Amino acid sequence: MKLKIGHLYPDLLDLYGDRGNILTLVQRSQWRGIETGVQRVSIGDSLDLSKIDILFIGGGSDREQNILVEDLMKRKRELKAAIEDGLVVLAICGGYQLLGQYYQMSGGKKIPGLGFLDLWTEAGSKRLIGNVVVKLEGRLYEQSAQLSSSPLETLVGFENHSGKTFLGKDLQPLGQVLHGNGNNSQDGTEGVRYKNVFGTYLHGPLLPKNPHFADLLLSLAFERTGTTKKLTALDDQLELLAHQTMVQRIMT
Repeated sequence: MKLKIGHLYPDLLDLYGDRGNILTLVQRSQWRGIETGVQRVSIGDSLDLSKIDILFIGGGSDREQNILVEDLMKRKRELKAAIEDGLVVLAICGGYQLLGQYYQMSGGKKIPGLGFLDLWTEAGSKRLIGNVVVKLEGRLYEQSAQLSSSPLETLVGFENHSGKTFLGKDLQPLGQVLHGNGNNSQDGTEGVRYKNVFGTYLHGPLLPKNPHFADLLLSLAFERTGTTKKLTALDDQLELLAHQTMVQRIMT
């Protein structure tokens, strides 16, 4: 088994240690004897998505998003085709926003998104900051629970964003907010899932705190290649204890 991860714009999109998500995917693969490779792709670099199993897009400020839009638009057709074909994508904060229709800034300027997902973002009057606990959407929980003898029904992370993201009626969130603000501090949702695309505002980074979610991404990536072999179980006692301890601290 081999795994190839594409890391889009690591030099521009890496708020709050987001590259830790890459490190987690690599480590959890290597613990299982899975050969891994990471291709770091910046502005102007070539990227053959047919050779990528998981694509990661980190978070960045409005300035970085403005810089990246032109380069992303050149990749739009290929990215769209790969997403529809089931490419596993994890997009954090600014990367999440870019998958949608647009980002409406407070001054009136509208940053166009890739338009892959029916979601849009509007600048809020205050920053939404703090720890977050999310109860996973039912189907997502069922999928992740199949990969662990001690399934977790929550995600934990840290948010820091002023943009408020709203999902179209046909999109599913990652889950419901138990603590924190989530997508927009109004409708109780956090993140989005479309096919094998996952968008979220959870930094921290996300995957070290949520090993069950990391394994779900790995499982979906191998499933897409037609691999029937399941991921071997890991001893996640420490990771699970850290997750549960964080949930308890946040919720009490």
